[in-house]
This record gives sequence, C-alpha cells and structure tokens, in this order.
Amino acid sequence: MSTPWHQKGAAEVAAALRTDLTAGLTEVECRRRLEEYGPNQLEGAPRVPWWRILLAQFQDFMVVVLLMATAISYGMGETADAITIVVIVVLNAVLGFVQEYRAERSLEALKELAAPTARVIRDGREVTVSARDLVPGDLLLVEPGDRIPADARLVETPGLEVEESALTGESLPVRKSASWVGDPDVPLGDRRNMLYMGTTVTRGRGRALVVATGMQTEMGRIAHLIQEVGEEETPLQRRLAQLGRWLVAGCLIVCAIVVAAGLLREERLTGPVISQLFMAGVSLAVAAIPEGLPAIVTVSLALGVQRMIRRNAIVRRLQSVETLGCATVICSDKTGTLTKNEMMVRAAWVGGRSYTVTGDGYRPSGEFLREGRPVSPQQEPDLAQALKSAALCSNAKLVQAQPARRGRGDGAAGGRPGRSHRPGMGQVVFSVQGDPTEGALVVAAQKGGYRPAVLQDRYRRVLEVPFESERRRMSVITEDGDGGYLLHVKGAPDVILELSTHMLRDGRIVPLTDQDRQAILDENLRMADQALRVLAVAYRPLSFPAGEGPDQLAELSTDEAAARLERNLVFLGLLGMIDPPRPEVKQAVAAARRAGIRTVMITGDHPATALAVARELGIVGAEGRAVTGRELDQLSHSELIAAVEECQVFARVSPQHKLQIVRALKELGEVVAMTGDGVNDAPAVKEADIGIAMGRTGTDVTKEASAMILADDNYATIVAAVEEGRGIYDNIRKFIRYLLSCNTGEVLTMFLAAVMRLPLPLLPIQILFVNLVTDGLPAIALGIDPPEPDVMRRPPRRPDEGVFARRLGIKILGRGTLIGLGTLTAFLIAFFTLPGTPGVAPLDDPAVLNPARTMALATLVCAQLIHVFDCRSERRAIWETPLSSNPWLVAAVASSVTALLLAIYWPPLAAIFETAPLQAWQWLVVLLLASAGELLVAIRRLILFGRPVRLRAHVEEEA
Repeated sequence: MSTPWHQKGAAEVAAALRTDLTAGLTEVECRRRLEEYGPNQLEGAPRVPWWRILLAQFQDFMVVVLLMATAISYGMGETADAITIVVIVVLNAVLGFVQEYRAERSLEALKELAAPTARVIRDGREVTVSARDLVPGDLLLVEPGDRIPADARLVETPGLEVEESALTGESLPVRKSASWVGDPDVPLGDRRNMLYMGTTVTRGRGRALVVATGMQTEMGRIAHLIQEVGEEETPLQRRLAQLGRWLVAGCLIVCAIVVAAGLLREERLTGPVISQLFMAGVSLAVAAIPEGLPAIVTVSLALGVQRMIRRNAIVRRLQSVETLGCATVICSDKTGTLTKNEMMVRAAWVGGRSYTVTGDGYRPSGEFLREGRPVSPQQEPDLAQALKSAALCSNAKLVQAQPARRGRGDGAAGGRPGRSHRPGMGQVVFSVQGDPTEGALVVAAQKGGYRPAVLQDRYRRVLEVPFESERRRMSVITEDGDGGYLLHVKGAPDVILELSTHMLRDGRIVPLTDQDRQAILDENLRMADQALRVLAVAYRPLSFPAGEGPDQLAELSTDEAAARLERNLVFLGLLGMIDPPRPEVKQAVAAARRAGIRTVMITGDHPATALAVARELGIVGAEGRAVTGRELDQLSHSELIAAVEECQVFARVSPQHKLQIVRALKELGEVVAMTGDGVNDAPAVKEADIGIAMGRTGTDVTKEASAMILADDNYATIVAAVEEGRGIYDNIRKFIRYLLSCNTGEVLTMFLAAVMRLPLPLLPIQILFVNLVTDGLPAIALGIDPPEPDVMRRPPRRPDEGVFARRLGIKILGRGTLIGLGTLTAFLIAFFTLPGTPGVAPLDDPAVLNPARTMALATLVCAQLIHVFDCRSERRAIWETPLSSNPWLVAAVASSVTALLLAIYWPPLAAIFETAPLQAWQWLVVLLLASAGELLVAIRRLILFGRPVRLRAHVEEEA
C-alpha cells in the first residue's frame, strides 16, 4: 500500500508527481496527462429510459390479470367491459409513470460541485483553465471564495482556512498548514495539509499540487458509494405486492371453482352455456380484484404529500411516505440539521464577570445576561470595550438579504462561504460574508448596540497584521477622530494571555496578577468543556514617536510589525462561540422519543462538540459518550452492531462510517430515517429506508439522493412528517378495509348466485361501475382523513407487519359477508316477487333481470356507502368520529349517491348499465338491507362493551 499523500512532504509529493514546485507542469505534459487520466469530472450512471419506466407500470400482477380479463371480455363481444378495464389500467399506469419519471440525478448534481475554472501555474506562468482540464501534478492557486476543483497537497498556506462542512460535517473552517504531516489513519477532517474537491476557501491563500482528479477524489469515492447503494422496496410496496398476490390467487381459485362446478353441472355444453360460464368467471375476476386500488393508493399518497408540503416536507418518492410511519431510528447529521450551521457567541467572560448571550444565529437580536438578569453592554465598560475590539478586529460583514422563497432549496451545491439565517416567509434574512467565527463576533457587537458600520466610521482602520496559523492571532490598528490610535487583538487565549500585562476591570486598566491569569485559564477550560470555541480579545492604546506612524509599520514584515505592536496588551476577556442547536429541535427530539423513535447523531465534528449539542438536545444524558470514526474502524462486525445498538452519538466519522452505521441499524431490524445536508451525507441518506435532505442548506447531491426534503431545514418538520406518514398509512388501511369489504361482498354475491344456479345478480360493467365510481370517491376521501389524536403516542409499527394485521382480515370478511348476503337477498326478493316473474326466469329476459339487478346494485352501493363511515377508525365507533372532521367524505358519498341515481334514472346511462327505475317500496327494502350490517355491528358492540367510552378503551387495548 502506497503512502497517503497527506503523509508525504511537499518535495516528496512533487517528485512522485514529476512536477515542479515553482514552474508547475508544461502545457505539453498537461495534454498528455489529460489523455492518461481523463477529464476532471465525476462519472454518471446510465439513466433508466422513459419507456422502461412506462412498461414497468404494466408488470404488476393485478394489472396482468385484469388485462387477461379484458382480452376474454373482448373476445366474447363485451366491448364496453373491455374498454372500461383498459381505461382504468392505463389511468393507473399514467399516474405511476408521472411519479417515477423523475430519475435520480445524484451524480449529475455531484458534477456541479466541480468549480468551472481554476488558476494554475503552467510553464512558470499563472493561467486560468477549465476545472475539467486539471491533471495530477498541476500547481493550483487558491484564495478566499474559491471552490476547490480537485484534491491537492498544499505547498504554501499563508493564513489559509477552508470550510469543509459539505464534505466532513465540520462546522468551523479548518486551518491549513503545508508543513503538517499526519498519521496514515488520521480522519479526513484533520488532514491539515490537504485540499478536497467541493470545499471552499474562507480566508488566506494557498498553493497546492493536484494529487487526484475526477472519480479518484474523495468526492469521486462518494459518487462510487452512491452508485453502490441500490433501490429497495418500501414497506408499503412490499405489503401491496403481498396483497395483490393474495387477491389474484383467491380470485383465480374462486373463478376455477365456479366454472368447474358449472361445467360439471351442465349436461349439454352449448355455446350460450359456455358463454354464460365464462362471463361468470370474468365477473368474479372483476369483482374480486379492486381495479381502483393502485390508483387510489397513488392518489391518497399524492393528497398526503400535498398536506406534507404545507408542513414544509417535500416528498420526492411517493410510496416512501408511509415508511416514516414505521421509522424507529432517525439518524441525523449535526451541522445544519440539529444546529443552525451559524456560529454564535454564547458566553463571555470579561472583567472577572460571566455573561450569557441569547439570540438566534446571525439575527442581531438578543440579550446579555449576568446572573440571569439582562444588562446593557453599553453600561458595562469592560464588556463594551471587548465587543468593540472584537468587531473592529474582524473582516466579516453582516448583510441583510431578501427572504428566501418558501419551499425552494437555495443551498449552494458545494461549499458555502457565506452562511445565513433563513427564517420563514416575510422575515428578514441575515447572512455573513467572510469567516463565520468573525461573523459571530460582529453579530455579538451589534446585539450589544454597536453597529459595525458606525464602529468603522468612528474608528478608521489604518493597519492590519493578518491572522496566520503559526501566530494564532490577528491585530488591527484603528484611529479615532481625535488622532489617537488603538491596537485591537484577538486570537487563541493562551497566546493573548502570554502577551498581556494588564487587564480591564470596571473600566480601569490594572496589572494582571498570577491569580487573574489562573482565573482566565480556568474559565477558558470551563468554556472548552462546554464545547465552545474560545477566543481571547485584548487591546492597547498606541502612541508613536515624532516622525513615525502606521505608515512606517506597514513597510515592515508581519513578524517585525507583530514584535513592535503585540506586547504589553490589556486583556479584555474571553468570548465562547458555538454552532447553536435549533431552538425547536429539543422539543422535536422529545416528541420523537414519545413516539418510540430513537434519535442518533452522526457527525464529522469533534466529539466534545457533538456530545455538548447532544446533551443540550436531550439525545443523550450526562453519562452519554461519543464513538469516533477511528474507534469504529477498530471494531469487529459484532462489536460494531453492539456499538450502534447502544450509542446515540458518533463523531469524527467519514461517509463510509455513516454508511456502515445505517447498514448496521438496518441489520438490527430498525427502520432508519437519515437526515443530512452535506455531500458527505448523500450515500447514507440514499441507503436509509427514507433519506431526508435539508432544503435550504442542503447540497443538490443530498437532495437528489433523498426521498424527502425539508423545505424549512427544521428538525421539527421531521416529527410532523412522521405524524403525516402514520396518518397516511392509517388511511391506506382504511380504504383497503373499505374496498376489500366491498369486493368481498361482490364476490360472495356472485359466488352464491352461481352455486344456486341463478342468473348473474350483477353484470361485469355494473361491478366496474361500483368499484370505480361509487367506491372510488369515498375511498379517496378516506385518504384525506386527518390523523387520529393518539397517532404520535403509539409505538412504531413493525416493518414486517402484514396488510391484514390487527384483525383487519376478520373485519373485512365479516362486513363483506353482511354486504354480500344483503345484496343477494335484494336480488332474490326482486327476482321472485316482481309481477310476472316465473319461478326461474329466462337467462336473457331483460324485463325480469334488469329490475332485480338494479335492486342488487342499489343495495350493494348503499351498504358500501354506509360502511365507509365505519371504516374511518379502527379504534373508535362510528358515532365517536364526527362527520365535520372530513367534509370531503360527506361530499364523496353524496356524489356516489348521485352517480347511482343517474345510472338508474337517466336513460342514456340506464341503457349502458342495463338498469330499471325502482319504486318507493323497493328503495325501502334496499335501505333496510343496506343498513342491516351496520345495525348488527352496532348492536354487537353495545352488547359486548356496554357504552361507547368502554368501546374505545377496549379497542385501543386490543390494538
């Protein structure tokens, strides 16, 4: 195994790449290497052609059987039946095709992360080339705002800092050092001498040798991981496939029994007899198979998706919606998901006093609290000077922007040099241009009443001694309007303390004692234990001898200027910063826990930072620990499974680690939802049962790899989405219960009539009318029922739970039997009691059969429309669920009644459906038979449970 690039010295890297550290490569060599290594771009996977997506819609087992029924109907001259079935099949295929046509574009989005151009040195000259044309060995130049176009080993790093959150999850910019050489196994985020494709320079400048391009980069490895992650069926898809197999198998068995019995019963098999038997078989097939089920499932999911959009959850893959309902684990990235991805001053220690700073990210509103009471920084001289010096010694700018449009992701596709606070519609948006740490200082000063623009006008900057990683500090000289000069310094606490001889206390400059120094060191340690990034601030009044001034200092080198200025400092205080947790997340984590869902943090950030955030959010307790990526590498498979089962926080992890954790959780039987925003999250997001991307701060890669996108980047939206997912699955069970009860009644009606050697009680086209018109609208209306009040107090359902779990099959068979018996009874009453009806009517006598079939049709439709109200809840009685909570269901039932009346009394439709007008006494019989099932169920409930309130408790306990 070759030595990693980060472990080699710059000269060794140049020798290995056969390049020059000063002149770079020649143009001739670059062209040769471009042919050898190929263009610097990420390869894409072949996309599924549209025609294959369309053909896949006709491969469902139920659809195949329906097409066979269509062919039989057409061959027997039943053209209307055949056309009707074809229309339904095509409609369902179109709905499915539209939802699936948007193919995965993960790798295309990854390509967009490559910077369009790059500055390199070739033949000793600085030139700008297309990033696509970079080759290993190119000498790359970078500066603030540049997106890194390839992986590179740094050669020079004057003050260079790079934001790598899109790749590693680290919320703070990383200081780079060309001289640093690390261990072979050092994590990606700690390789300080490397640059990686897709990250962004925030400060300083650099020179680096390109060591990898295209698919050989770390971004390319992620592309490989995305390609390796396959598509899995959702629990709903598996259950519907199971349901379809059972329905079709049962249908074929019943059809075979009926046809075989008829063939054995008949002594002479004439053409009309055979035709009648085959029509009975086709009618049974049409009755048994709920033709509208796939379409209604799709429509119900689409309606649920619309509700989720209103709650800021955008679903990309329709059938993955219900997966949320059985999610048992939410694996969440920290940066930008649980936290705001915006640095904020949380604490200050100034003049021996501790202050807490409130607020919300980059929004310049908040308070300074001392001992829990608000104070005005302008009335606290020590705090006032610390805030002013910190802001003046910063280059970041706080800008106000237009609010982002609701529901659209506007995160950059790669590194994000400027972060922003993005609230809801109508709120002012603030963003920081420059280093996020300096942005936090500027925001803190503005919270204290010191606007950056006013400060800069009052104190004009005349000289800057820039920050360098070796010096670990930055200094600025300002001039006030009276001709006086001040030096402002910020940097690492130990460095600033060493350069200080005095401190500011109660507005007076006093000598810095050993006791003061120890107090400062203790406070620095305390803040660090809270995972705060601590900066120290100091200042010093300056006076120059006659004939000298800042202009002369500007001519000196950085080291010489620092030696002249950065001494005898007045220590002002410590400022502790953190990427703060989102304020709503703690409540969301608690709500998820109540719903039986475990939250796991998986981040590339430092373990101490991750633990501090996890404790604050209630993900872990005080004794919780973080497992690092390096520790994961040392675990066996069984130890990895145990660690994943036990631990809630994983830190300093790579994309491969995230993928391992998600796969281990799935191996434990968990249903995993994975949230993320950075490129580093994309493979794990795609591998999870349901991947959730951040819409605003998320990269395009993660969005395209996800099944759902949070439009507001709000973790609480996940809980709302889980609630909707559970509600959607409940609604799917409701209309499966409704449709299959109805179809069971239809099959029983047809089966018993065939056994009793009766004419067909219902024609195939009448059954289609019931299944698609009078059943379809109420079933769709059931799909928009609001979630029941206790939906988030139930444990997640088992992912292997069958469609007929929790006695749903018994309920379907019981009510279907009542509906079938009532329908057949109506047919028999009409068949044997209508005037002029002989004992057994001729099979082709419309005058006798049409009124009888019309009574059966009316009874069947009315019984189903009454039953739909009982299907609204598996836990509550029909009188416990108010009609007002779903007015669409009332409207749907009214529409179905209207359709039935039109099919009976409007001559054009009556001719198509072969119906006859019913008299008043016949309607009375129809309504009595249709409501008999519900009356029997209500009586049984009252006898068994006594009172409705007892019913609710019993059913919930049973469930």
